[in-house]
Amino acid sequence: MDNKERLDSQIRKLETKYKDSGQDMNSYLDGLLHQRYLTYWDYIHLDTLLSLQVPRTHFPDEEIFIMYHQITELYFKLILHEQRQIVDDKSQEVGFFTEKVERINNYYKALISSFGIMVRGMDRDQFLQFRMALLPASGFQSAQFRMIEIYATPLELLVHPSERDRFSQDDPLEELYEHIYWKKGATDLKTGEKTLTLKQFEYRYTPRFIRIAREVAGNTMYHKFLHLPEEQRRSKGLRAALQQMDLNANVNWPLMHMGSAHRYLSKDKETLEATGGTNWKSYLPPGFQKVVFFPEAHEPETLANWGKQWVEHQLNPEKQM
Repeated sequence: MDNKERLDSQIRKLETKYKDSGQDMNSYLDGLLHQRYLTYWDYIHLDTLLSLQVPRTHFPDEEIFIMYHQITELYFKLILHEQRQIVDDKSQEVGFFTEKVERINNYYKALISSFGIMVRGMDRDQFLQFRMALLPASGFQSAQFRMIEIYATPLELLVHPSERDRFSQDDPLEELYEHIYWKKGATDLKTGEKTLTLKQFEYRYTPRFIRIAREVAGNTMYHKFLHLPEEQRRSKGLRAALQQMDLNANVNWPLMHMGSAHRYLSKDKETLEATGGTNWKSYLPPGFQKVVFFPEAHEPETLANWGKQWVEHQLNPEKQM
């Protein structure tokens, strides 16, 4: 096919496209004549992106802190992008399901391996000073991470382990949400009252969390797995991918936070409070929360020893950094 034939073919395809959508192709071609050429910096809004780092202090390393958290939120957005495709998929095709979970694991792999930027990449003295200008903001307030949990598994599996036996899938979503595990991580250690960090977070995002939980009720990633025929649920590729996602989200990622917290908030016998007053020593250890998105994808022994990596972390914290 020569160039003229190829051009004629492309024009016919365009005519069909615009005709099928009730549009006039000539009008679109007129617009194309006046359209600017696309540049890389315009396409990704580079100038806007690079203007989003606005430190609140004069300490140079605060900019590292801001950028790393922004990068993290972009990876969370990628994870949610894959989760929504899984939840919306009507085919129940194992290959599609597996591919999306493997993508999620690649995003987590990048997140976890990059956490060294936080663990070793900032001056401790600078951090301990500029963090006081950030109160009561806290990484605890990452709404996207909570959305990842809600898309992954039903709310009854996210209830705090000390209360989990009291609840089931038959309980109202609002009641389950009220007892979700992470709320205990932002209560005042002395009074038991909700911190301002938690109050702000709940006020801003509770309606959205409840809406998402209602939208995916009976149709989370875990439900999609359970609804597969038994033979497909045994798929080694899918089970391995789900197991790895569970470990990434609920063990490896919290352990990396533990490494960062130990480096910046622990010194000798002194332990500093996290920003926002979150009680990180009881909130971050995966062995305390025992959150498992996909219980049926794991062997009983794995579930029985869930979070034991935290003990190894405590014994050899430097190996986790």
